[in-house]
Amino acid sequence: MSLLLLKPRTHDLAGGFQVRRVLPAAAQRAVGPFVFFDHFGPVTLPAEMDSDVGPHPHIGLATVTYLFEGRMAHRDSLGTVREISPGAINWMTAGRGIVHSERTPADLRGRRRAMHGLQLWVALPPEVEQCEPAFQHVGAPEIPERWVDGMLLRVLVGDAFGLRSPVRAASPTLYLDLDLPAGARWTLPPLAEQQALYAPTTALRIDGSELPPQTMAVLPAGAPALLETTVPTRCVLIGGAALPKPPAMWWNFVASDRALIEAAAARWAADGFDPIPGETGRIAMPAFRR
Repeated sequence: MSLLLLKPRTHDLAGGFQVRRVLPAAAQRAVGPFVFFDHFGPVTLPAEMDSDVGPHPHIGLATVTYLFEGRMAHRDSLGTVREISPGAINWMTAGRGIVHSERTPADLRGRRRAMHGLQLWVALPPEVEQCEPAFQHVGAPEIPERWVDGMLLRVLVGDAFGLRSPVRAASPTLYLDLDLPAGARWTLPPLAEQQALYAPTTALRIDGSELPPQTMAVLPAGAPALLETTVPTRCVLIGGAALPKPPAMWWNFVASDRALIEAAAARWAADGFDPIPGETGRIAMPAFRR
């Protein structure tokens, strides 16, 4: 079977800071529970660039932040204040509603700074999408890893190769970071019902087909995939159980029922979400389309 390749669309996140968005795509709305996939960097931001993302709301999803380079300061309406650095996972469960901001740490303001990472959204199952919001931080030393055939494998979320991530997901979810050496020839077994690979900066071959950098390959269900490299290559695998049906998505909201999105939009417009302690300002919502 041929690979389904998804190319990103580029958009500005804040202050001219560009992000590549791969999911959702017209050809593939989701991979397992992952309904949103953003890749930013690698880039060195100038000292004067403001890359802050101010207070904004979410419902019905979990945000998953993972950095390769740089640092980011997270704050939310639960009172969480947490800096994330490379190799760690921030998993924020929005549930019935949460507000958060993502800012440059104070010690990096006014300085040139590297930034490279991924932010993904996981749709929550309908039976828990209105749960209480929550936040998990798992530091880089707590992420399980092992060497497999000369490749360093880290299990960011889920279970694989005898390793289990401490991140608590609401449904079968898999997220791996694979660091392959030059000249690797390794068979990736089917680990989840749906799987996709993404290489942020370096091309590789999958079953003899070229996967360009910054392109996602949706893998055939239930089949192994032969990965080959010519240079050291880092890639991530996402996957999990297929969603029973595509959720509704609008702006920062995900839900099984569009009425929940309409209610969340009205609540944000009415300033009805809990604020972030110590934060002022809020991101304006676009006009809601029914």
